[in-house]
Amino acid sequence: MPKVLAEGKTIQCVSGSNLRTILLQNGIHLYNDGAKVINCRGIGSCGTCAVKVEGEVSAANWRDQARRSLPPHSPTTDLRLACQTQVLGDVKVTKFDGFWGQGSRIVWTPKG
Repeated sequence: MPKVLAEGKTIQCVSGSNLRTILLQNGIHLYNDGAKVINCRGIGSCGTCAVKVEGEVSAANWRDQARRSLPPHSPTTDLRLACQTQVLGDVKVTKFDGFWGQGSRIVWTPKG
């Protein structure tokens, strides 16, 4: 079973699990500021669940690629939308500041 390391927690999940679902079910603070209330609830249209993911995950689908091609995101960054990402192996997740998680300051790392 793959392990997800995020905000100081180690979470085991079934391969193919949705990253957003795993993080939220385990009390991880995925959204910054007002995005906690104003987000698309996982359909991939808002981009507020953007995180840096290191490890084995699914390839970016068209929703992930399309949303990250629009400002304030950029297709050249190494962020992914948690709601459009499936965990395939062990992963480490980092969250950045900014409403869309696109900032340059780290909010939390895999270790906390």
